[in-house]
Amino acid sequence: MSLNGKMITLKSGDGVDVDCYHVKAEGTRKGGLVLIMEIFGVTTHIKELCDGYAARGYDVVSPQLYDRVVKGFEATYSQEDIQKSLDYRAKTTTENFVNDAQMCVDKLKADGNAKTFITGYCYGGTVSWVAACRVKGLNAASCYYGGGIKGFIGENPKVPTICHFGEKDHGIPMDDVRAIEKAHPDVKVYVYDADHGFNSDRRNNYDKTAADLALKRTLDLFESV
Repeated sequence: MSLNGKMITLKSGDGVDVDCYHVKAEGTRKGGLVLIMEIFGVTTHIKELCDGYAARGYDVVSPQLYDRVVKGFEATYSQEDIQKSLDYRAKTTTENFVNDAQMCVDKLKADGNAKTFITGYCYGGTVSWVAACRVKGLNAASCYYGGGIKGFIGENPKVPTICHFGEKDHGIPMDDVRAIEKAHPDVKVYVYDADHGFNSDRRNNYDKTAADLALKRTLDLFESV
């Protein structure tokens, strides 16, 4: 599958140059989307997800969140690469990724998008939650299996937000999911009969039924605000 976008460089709020995958909307433009990576970097899989949203009418920007630590990181699912990914994530602060999300929203606004949205997967699900609470200019957020959301449960999204979790995800206890749901009754929390990473067709945990339904709910949210 050939990719439709290209890498660009944007300057984040702390002055760091951050590489981003950027793909323009096809057909009638519906808005801008910040798409946040898993722990594995802006991989071909993430770029294909960006292209999928572009095909549905969104200008998409996906930042390489580890650029302050290592440039151009793209990991496999090997144990060695997972460990590297976790190490790089640990060296990337909340302030770093909030700056990068804001940078992407600002880029999309500057390009003429009246509405901007955010979605992300795993690590990106947590980033999307925090962005919904802190980043200016967003209109809605869709957070996929963000295991770190519980750590930010005291913060309130400023825009309509939905969350997706897998019931079989051993890394995110259902007690955490229910705690998020209880603390934020305005947030729609969807639980699927699936495992962690169910949206990724690169993983053994891929669940097409859950992925398709989560995508529909995400697109419905974006088009409703």
